[in-house]
Amino acid sequence: MDQTNRTRSTQRGVRLTAASMVIVVSAMVGLVSVAEPLYKLFCQVTGYGGTPRIAVKGAGGGVGETMTVRFDSNVNRELAWKFRPEVSQVNVQIGEEKLAFYEAKNVSNVPLVGTATFNVMPERAAIYFNKVQCFCFTEQLLQPGESIEMPVSFFIDPDILKDQYARDVKTVTLSYTFFLNQDQSKAQTAATNQSNYSN
Repeated sequence: MDQTNRTRSTQRGVRLTAASMVIVVSAMVGLVSVAEPLYKLFCQVTGYGGTPRIAVKGAGGGVGETMTVRFDSNVNRELAWKFRPEVSQVNVQIGEEKLAFYEAKNVSNVPLVGTATFNVMPERAAIYFNKVQCFCFTEQLLQPGESIEMPVSFFIDPDILKDQYARDVKTVTLSYTFFLNQDQSKAQTAATNQSNYSN
């Protein structure tokens, strides 16, 4: 093989390697962009990692057995909100749909959008904790000084009583943490509208 052919072969190899790397990097970027929503969906469907399942409707009437549900609240330090449950715990019949409330207040002087994450402990009970309605399903926009009451409707699946690993659970904790949403465009629009209104 002469020098010209070797050079052409090397150039083809370099181009092939570069094209392969572009494809690999593009695939990795694509996977990263969908990994979080897919993982969240997986957790919500399976209860993995203490994530409660999402239900369309309640299980119906209670089955007589009761369980204590404790409510926990946290706020990431980047979000200038106060956030707390209205009651620290409730006793519920397994299978009965229950409604509880949290309260959030924006303590800053600008509009802020927050997003809540949630989990249930102990993890072995999470798959049986079903949320029908929850403020965590949507972004929350609060004006400066605004307080809102946020409902969460849930039930504990009676199948927990058939699970040898979870049927001894008598107390579960539903925990929320609010974070500053990465997309603050709604807050910026609200601030602009407020400024225009006051002028």
